[in-house]
Amino acid sequence: MDFISTLLIAIALAMDAFSVSLTKGFTLKNLTKSQALWFGIFFGGFQSLMPVLGWLGGIQLEWLITTFAPWIAFILLVLIGSNMIRESFSNEDEEETSDKFSFKELTLLAIARSIDAFAVGITYAVLKTDILIPVIIIGVVAFIFTIIGLYLGKKIGNYFGDKFEILGGVILILLGFKILLEGLGILVL
Repeated sequence: MDFISTLLIAIALAMDAFSVSLTKGFTLKNLTKSQALWFGIFFGGFQSLMPVLGWLGGIQLEWLITTFAPWIAFILLVLIGSNMIRESFSNEDEEETSDKFSFKELTLLAIARSIDAFAVGITYAVLKTDILIPVIIIGVVAFIFTIIGLYLGKKIGNYFGDKFEILGGVILILLGFKILLEGLGILVL
């Protein structure tokens, strides 16, 4: 594949990372540079790792991934989104809830958002395309989109207040449903 095609694939894959990081930017009131860097590393890293795993697995695992990936992403995003909504209504200290940064949640989000990249890796294997340059481009683009999403979400969240945690949870749940419906062939966008 040429550079432009690879870049377009990277941008398409990074859009989900962008939307999730935008949502997290809404809810992390005191987002630090370190936290933003971790988000970028995890999202970019998983977006780079998954195509490699898909490429290595090749077409032998294609049926398995296309069957279960939408369900896995759906379950993870609904659980995380529901937890965000639940926490927005809890009686815990507001500052503690809003600024929760968790590597466990970060890992689950990164995995849920990078499953599509696994299928892209399978595509590269089927096309007998080298994986090194695409993986670098996909990871860098996801990293950049994640950082931009976090800071844009933080900026918007600062203007509109604490209720963005509910909105963020709803967005994650809807994104999970969208992925599931697309995976089942019910929704084509």
